[in-house]
Amino acid sequence: MRDFSWTYFAKTGDVDAYLLYKEACASALDEVGIEAEGEVEPFDAIQIES
Repeated sequence: MRDFSWTYFAKTGDVDAYLLYKEACASALDEVGIEAEGEVEPFDAIQIES
């Protein structure tokens, strides 16, 4: 489902397809037992070198 919704979003730009993709990703992470919020470093904390 994730692959389909991402491909559809990439081709059409449909926001609903993107939201479905995010929901499918969160569900997949829940099944594995990983928290979606805690595993990713916040954007503000990422240091960008120039």
